[in-house]
Amino acid sequence: MKLPRAKKSLGQNFLVDESYARRIVRALGPKADETVIEIGPGRGALTELLVGAAGRVLAVEYDRVLVALLRGRFGGRADFELVEADALSIDYCAAICPAQVARVVANLPFNISTAILQRLIGQRGCITEMTLMLQREVVERITAPPGGGERGYLSVFVEGYCEAEALFDVPPGAFRPVPKVWSTVARLRPRPTPAFEVGDAALLWRIVSAGFAQRRKTIFNNLRSAPADLLPRVEAAGGAGTLLDAAGIEPRRRAETLTLDEWAALTRALE
Repeated sequence: MKLPRAKKSLGQNFLVDESYARRIVRALGPKADETVIEIGPGRGALTELLVGAAGRVLAVEYDRVLVALLRGRFGGRADFELVEADALSIDYCAAICPAQVARVVANLPFNISTAILQRLIGQRGCITEMTLMLQREVVERITAPPGGGERGYLSVFVEGYCEAEALFDVPPGAFRPVPKVWSTVARLRPRPTPAFEVGDAALLWRIVSAGFAQRRKTIFNNLRSAPADLLPRVEAAGGAGTLLDAAGIEPRRRAETLTLDEWAALTRALE
């Protein structure tokens, strides 16, 4: 049977190296009494190893050609369920019913991997763990500590809601077509409660976003030129300098040096 070709418009790079597929599934460790969500199963490299190991595999695929392929391969199985949907719009907590929680495994498309990650974190109430293959540079960002050059908004966001660790790298040759970058498999476990204490989480993320707006600028200069939805609050608090002083943050520092606790302190000073 001729396999469907990858679509560049969907950011598809199919995993074809079985040894890495097995390694990913071993890292996940599927259990016979759980629901596993697989996002973007593609041609079924991971799916083939998941069915029979997990109690239920809920595969989310957007590409109609791949949906037909997956239905042909796994559609007759009682432990396999295929959802034809956009991974950026699906309600995962509703999709896994009657299960209340599930774990996620995915080889995420490069072009929307960050957006899917943020959506999964947004539905962390029903997701207990994520084993995700991402571009190596994305994993470097989400695991970057304060002071690291890779640290940015995504680093702080992920740290706020998850414990994240890089597991192992996957070379370009493990995919077809062969991408120009390496991939890394990472494990993220949502925290029982966020790792920050603020009254307004939405305000926290607006401040973090403003802080990283111009990476070469100091936190003082970025807050002084904050977006229109935030600047009036900064000015009402006495301006960027007064706000930073209240939070105990030296104004000449750059955003990547701030800890999550310092971002939270800055938010509380503005609440």
